[in-house]
Amino acid sequence: MVETRIAPRLRVAKPAVIEYGGDKIPCTIRDISTTGAALEVSNLARIALKFTLIVPEDKLKLPCQVVWRRDFRIGVAFD
Repeated sequence: MVETRIAPRLRVAKPAVIEYGGDKIPCTIRDISTTGAALEVSNLARIALKFTLIVPEDKLKLPCQVVWRRDFRIGVAFD
């Protein structure tokens, strides 16, 4: 399989929060790069197309947009 990502991703299991419209939904970052990430969430139906990903451990607030959805995971690109 040929790697088509712009930046290599690092596998992690880091807690984070999806924030939009006053809602805060816990999630886990499963892999991350400088351009995006794969997130694991318990309910995809509540996830907006654009939101802020908060990573408390790293003190980051990253604006994101969803680029794919599968089962309990979403892929996001950082804006």
